[in-house]
Amino acid sequence: MRTGMQAGFAMLEAGSVRKKNTNNILFKNLMDASIGAICFWLLGYSFAYGNGRYAYDNPGNDNKFIGSGNWALQNFNDDTQYHSWFFQWAFAGAAATIVSGSVAERCRLEGYFVYTIILTTFIYPIVVHWVWSGTGWLSAFYIGDDGEPFLKENGMIDFAGSGVVHMVGGFAGLMGAIAIGPRRELLSDDPEVRAQVKGHSDLLCALGVSILWMGWYGFNCGSTLGAGAGDGSYINLASKVAVTTTIAAAMGAITTMVYSRIFLGSYVLTLCLNGVLAGLVSITAPCSVVEPWAAMMIGLIGAIVYVCASNAIKCCGIDDPLDAFPVHGACGVWGVLSVGIFATRSNIKRAYGFDNDAMTTGNQFRNQLIGVLAIAGWTVVTSGIVFFGLKFAGLLRVSEEEERVGLDASEHGVEKPKEVEMAEAKGASVAGAKGGQAV
Repeated sequence: MRTGMQAGFAMLEAGSVRKKNTNNILFKNLMDASIGAICFWLLGYSFAYGNGRYAYDNPGNDNKFIGSGNWALQNFNDDTQYHSWFFQWAFAGAAATIVSGSVAERCRLEGYFVYTIILTTFIYPIVVHWVWSGTGWLSAFYIGDDGEPFLKENGMIDFAGSGVVHMVGGFAGLMGAIAIGPRRELLSDDPEVRAQVKGHSDLLCALGVSILWMGWYGFNCGSTLGAGAGDGSYINLASKVAVTTTIAAAMGAITTMVYSRIFLGSYVLTLCLNGVLAGLVSITAPCSVVEPWAAMMIGLIGAIVYVCASNAIKCCGIDDPLDAFPVHGACGVWGVLSVGIFATRSNIKRAYGFDNDAMTTGNQFRNQLIGVLAIAGWTVVTSGIVFFGLKFAGLLRVSEEEERVGLDASEHGVEKPKEVEMAEAKGASVAGAKGGQAV
């Protein structure tokens, strides 16, 4: 699952940037997984779960904000516990990789590494503790002295990470894009110059999204813990999750296809690919607690949310090369909120074991809204401090010359693509001609 998702992100990002930056974006994906693994092993998992092994564990540490203990997995006493860390590392790596697309083609590796360390060690694990641990203040699994979660009734429901993973990655990417600024071509008044930022391979993008779609079943269905179910109940739930995930993704693609034909005059492949991702992100939180018809509506609205958010950030002058915030941040918000609209009492009981009237009283939507505001606020503040701190330290953005020749050449020593050399030669000849005329 982890390698499949990472490969999908790598292909999607590589196809979405220009050829002169493909080596750099692939390198960042590799380092996301590697740095994230070490950081999440040493400290991140401890901040997320403390001494607990699973979300249902309440090890007696009643800190609702952050976990502690079990540093570097030192208290894992038998082999059956390690799968918990491995599964959660996959989520942590995904959150970090989302940010890569927002700062693509102009971010220094040193600054990006610093941010990856902080995200996988501290920013992301704190949100995990809030929502998925046995003691977090937003958690559906935290049971207080009164027998109910801190937020009462069902707490905040986020089954597989619309908020925990995608909102964190999306909002962090938004802060990174704001701090680092747009690519230099987008500052030009010439439409032809601005058009030069288009990605170089729709084939890689399509391949990446296809791999991600398949990998998403590992995230959503895997969150049911189906492999360990003895009575088959979790296997059946995983099957339903697979259906709702598929329907939402398909509806996201269809919605963006219709939009592109009506409003853009053609069928735009890259828009439809992001429509698939919009549907997947949107269904990730409610996948176990909604019916298939609701999954269709969630995917449809998710695609609309994506299109609106993408247009909004462009109007604000924010350069997000992969639309990471519209896809993951905005659709993550919608996915979390959709639980409070489309979840059913019977499905919540089946997935979580709770039986109450939170859906009919509106309390579930209230809990979801509180969770959205908390996750967005935490991520914006913490990632904003990191990114603007890196900017002021001169560690965030490459020089204009490095950006012009491409990060493959400036950061990795890769030979310049022929089109870059031709552009340089053309620029030199034009400058020479102008110089001769001046003389």
